[in-house]
Amino acid sequence: MTINAVQARAAVAVTDLVKVYGSGETSVRALDGVSVSFAAGRFTAIMGPSGSGKSTLMHCAAGLDTVTEGTVRLGDTDLTRLSDTALTRLRRDKAGFIFQSFNLLPALTAEQNITLPLELAGRRPDPQWLAQVVDALGLRDRLHHTPAQLSGGQQQRVACARALLSRPEVIFADEPTGNLDSRAGAGVLAFLRRCVRDLDQTVVMVTHDPVAAGYADRVVLLRDGRLAGQIDEPTADAVLDALKRLGG
Repeated sequence: MTINAVQARAAVAVTDLVKVYGSGETSVRALDGVSVSFAAGRFTAIMGPSGSGKSTLMHCAAGLDTVTEGTVRLGDTDLTRLSDTALTRLRRDKAGFIFQSFNLLPALTAEQNITLPLELAGRRPDPQWLAQVVDALGLRDRLHHTPAQLSGGQQQRVACARALLSRPEVIFADEPTGNLDSRAGAGVLAFLRRCVRDLDQTVVMVTHDPVAAGYADRVVLLRDGRLAGQIDEPTADAVLDALKRLGG
């Protein structure tokens, strides 16, 4: 397995990325010179043993965490050169986020949760696009329900709709099926797969689950904060074998 650090039409690219937490003898080098790109219009999973740096890589690539050394580019923009205000604006306009914990506001309806980021940005959602996303996720009859009235799978689908509504350049998904049963998780993963295939969306997902990784076009493997290989057109069995070799 080899890593090609520069791919055509990279949606996100990190170069010589180093992330150190703490200082002195207690410091932890979570990423150690990582260079890798995530191709536009593709579904990439990031995997590795516990402590390999997979979540740190995604958080740095998404501009959710600062870097110690190296560069992070989203499209043509170097995130490491942006002010906090500019970085917040870029995340709002060009990135969508799906987290394990759903992050829905309990007092708002599903529809209000979906449209909230755009409203906070002073933008109105495109009604046709909103309807397309809602219907694709099967949420039409749940729009006026609060999160407490929704199942875990429905809540995660609301989070997916929220991430897609701004038509971001990249969707970053951090363990998006971690709180779901296998059936609900498969539904969310199938939707992300359709977004890439039918809508030319770019998805970067951190997961520990070989089955989830099997929905991706490519798996990037990490170990001890460094790139350890990749798998193109992965299957669950191929991913599981690779993780065993890495000690995951």
